[in-house]
Amino acid sequence: MIKRLLIAIVLLVLVVGGIVGFNMFRSKMIAQYFATMKPPAVNVSVSEVKPITWTPGLEAIGTASAAQGTDLAVEVGGTVQEINFKSNDKVEKGQLLLKIDDRSERADLESAKAGLALAETNLKRARELAQRGVSAASNLEQAEATAQEARASVAKLQAVLEKKRLIAPFSGVMGIPQVELGQYAATGTTFATLQDRDNMRVDFTLAEQQARQASVGQGVEVMTEDGTLDLKGQITGVEPKIDPNSRLVTLRAEIANDNERLTPGQFVHVRVILPTETGVIALPQTVISSNLYGDSVFVVRKETPQGSDTPTLIAKQLFVTLGRRSGTLIEITKGLKAGDMVVNAGQNKLNSGASVTIDNTISPDPNAPSTADVMKALGMPESAVQDTAKSQ
Repeated sequence: MIKRLLIAIVLLVLVVGGIVGFNMFRSKMIAQYFATMKPPAVNVSVSEVKPITWTPGLEAIGTASAAQGTDLAVEVGGTVQEINFKSNDKVEKGQLLLKIDDRSERADLESAKAGLALAETNLKRARELAQRGVSAASNLEQAEATAQEARASVAKLQAVLEKKRLIAPFSGVMGIPQVELGQYAATGTTFATLQDRDNMRVDFTLAEQQARQASVGQGVEVMTEDGTLDLKGQITGVEPKIDPNSRLVTLRAEIANDNERLTPGQFVHVRVILPTETGVIALPQTVISSNLYGDSVFVVRKETPQGSDTPTLIAKQLFVTLGRRSGTLIEITKGLKAGDMVVNAGQNKLNSGASVTIDNTISPDPNAPSTADVMKALGMPESAVQDTAKSQ
């Protein structure tokens, strides 16, 4: 009985040991297989790094306003007698817009004119009498003073009447009327807004370091937030002091408003155009990868593996230093040189040292070289270039 038990135990140990040993051997072989397995090449497209002509700019957010724009107000209170405009009417400089009831002032003016006529007649008679020597000099002086006072009264009433006839100070587009016929409008009541939308101005701010690069006469580009409107103009004013709270400098640019598409009060993107530079290396912002360690790009290099005579293409991750931005491009100040082949599609599947194949038919860059030209530039054998050309 004991002998049978011992035999069973030994058999059990051998079976269990065999199973454990087989599993360990299998795990080791699987790990060895994956360790030596070469991953498949990643399909990517590339662009050649070339120095370009760069037009740098200063980016800002601004607010559009009319070059001439104001809220029109009643200068002298009274009842609204005439409204000679409607909303969005185009009016010319000097056009009558609003009239306040002036019957009382007109009656006063007629009375003042009658008094002036009498004063002028008395002055003429006093001068004739003084010339004949039959009147005292004081009588002539009194007549002259009375006439001068009458003239001043007429001029004053005429000025009051003019203030009750409100005219357009410049040509432009009228806003919505804020008063009604028969309404009493007190002095200072705003009755409409007038905006000259043919010419616009944009006020924007720049940091004090950037403002040193901007000056009167420099060109600017103005774009609406939705990108549907792109206008050009130039800087007409730079605030001579820096805001002590924000450390920003205010600038003003004047813009020709084609077809009045830009509206006063609208937010716009402003780009101050700086002098053109040559020999600048710049790439689309989409090829840049950013992480905690910095900004980087993938470049394709030819490499011959140890123990092999056949060269292959691999991706190398290069950390770069970024500079200025212009639209979709960003300047590379350090890390790349002319002639490098930068991956522009498929870089999200790469790690440094990964094997790649070039397929520029999928390139998002319309100016990217052909796949065969890239292979030649990288120094790949003619056979590889021909095979690539046949496959595409």
